[in-house]
Amino acid sequence: MIDRRAIVLGLACLGVVVSLPGRAVASEATAPVERLYAALLGIMKQGRSTPFAQRYDAIAPVVDAVFDLPGILQVSVGQHWAALPADEQAALLEAYRRYTVSTYVANFDNFNGQRFEVMPTSRTVGRDEVVQSRIISASGAPRELDYAMRPVRGAWRIVDVLFDGSISRLAVQRSDFRGLMAGGGAALLASLRQKTADLEANAR
Repeated sequence: MIDRRAIVLGLACLGVVVSLPGRAVASEATAPVERLYAALLGIMKQGRSTPFAQRYDAIAPVVDAVFDLPGILQVSVGQHWAALPADEQAALLEAYRRYTVSTYVANFDNFNGQRFEVMPTSRTVGRDEVVQSRIISASGAPRELDYAMRPVRGAWRIVDVLFDGSISRLAVQRSDFRGLMAGGGAALLASLRQKTADLEANAR
């Protein structure tokens, strides 16, 4: 089942609150969120009876399509990014991609009547559109989960996830990653790979 712990762990949304004012307008930015949720429902209904690798392969292309993973990673790493050799950048991006996909596979692995609701409007915040959504448990208890969207490479893509509408995944991740980058790119790479291995081992 999906609960607060699963969302917090799965999306790494902990402890940093940001203010998001803005006016709600009808928006095409909701489509990637709807696509993500459809894919999540698919792997949830497959559950752990379906091999982890098969669920991973099902959701990975959707994560690639709806998230701006390169942009999120670069912002998270900060000024250290430009100083990294191209091969280290590529290795970090692949490790971050695998960690992100594995997080979804590990934490959305059971269907018990949960449903997702995406609001048809978004609100403008700076250069982003924020799409509001709710994850509703089988008991009917809702949890708000919002997405900051931005046009990237000709399409709307997710650039941040906001738990309870205000707790920024990117803000927390930025703090974690930049702390690890004090030890160089190798430290962050090792951390991402270890976290991914732990997720995969515990979700089989």
